[in-house]
Amino acid sequence: MPLDKTGIPEKPVSRIAPTPSGYLHLGNAVNFLVTWALVRARGGTLHLRIDDMDGIRFRDEVLNDIFKSLEWLGLDWDTGPTGPDEFHRSFSLQKRRDVYRSELGRLTQETGKLFACECSRSAIKKVAPSGLYPGTCRQCGHALVPHKTAMRVVVDQGTVVRVNGHGLDLSNTFGDFLLWRKDDQPAYQFASLLEDEAGQINFIVRGEDLLPSTAAQLYLADLFHADNFRRCTFLHHSLIQGADGEKLSKSRGAYALKDMRDAGMSPDVAWKTAARYLGGSPEDVETPRDLIACLRQSR
Repeated sequence: MPLDKTGIPEKPVSRIAPTPSGYLHLGNAVNFLVTWALVRARGGTLHLRIDDMDGIRFRDEVLNDIFKSLEWLGLDWDTGPTGPDEFHRSFSLQKRRDVYRSELGRLTQETGKLFACECSRSAIKKVAPSGLYPGTCRQCGHALVPHKTAMRVVVDQGTVVRVNGHGLDLSNTFGDFLLWRKDDQPAYQFASLLEDEAGQINFIVRGEDLLPSTAAQLYLADLFHADNFRRCTFLHHSLIQGADGEKLSKSRGAYALKDMRDAGMSPDVAWKTAARYLGGSPEDVETPRDLIACLRQSR
């Protein structure tokens, strides 16, 4: 379970990036704590970025809960909103949609690898039961029209992207994936890459289930010439699982941080689980600061 901590930058610049569409769960908490401890132990910089690019699924009650959960966990950060009001005023990614659109236009012109697509999920499923996009609109010459077409990037057959020694066949994992959605919103892979590049992020901690996402973003980074992101160090940790062995999801259940707080539970279960990932002794961890101490001892 302990992470391989080799290759972490001497002065890491990282981020925790919750999404305000579903309540945070124990897996999110452990990921944030691990990121926070690794950054703090090295005197780095930590950003709080709330990824609200999925405007349709945004929920104010979840946004409020993010700040309550971070306070409950004992986390702090160096840049980013201090609360919901400041988030709405200055930090919503919806305010950066024009930037995303501009970058989409630049990429379209410079690479020749983007194309508009009018296929729905159901139409793709009929042709490709796996859900992997079959390339239907690659040569159709559609224009990008809100609520009618989306924008995809060509991923040629046999495209392999290496992430931490793993070779991922992106063509058979993601295929021609979305950069801009039909609902006129940027897709996650696209917006997340742009934000990480703009924030000069050089260190990202993710669950192992996001290895394909990292590969997709590295593929985009090559197209964009996003040099900072291409040099980024990634740590992919094993997933926190529920009692039934299933992956935790953003739902209201036994592992939702809101329900844990409401039940009067202590965050120490998250602290102690994070200690195991960091190679420390859970018995020695009684506060978040203890994670930094046990991390230094495990070097």
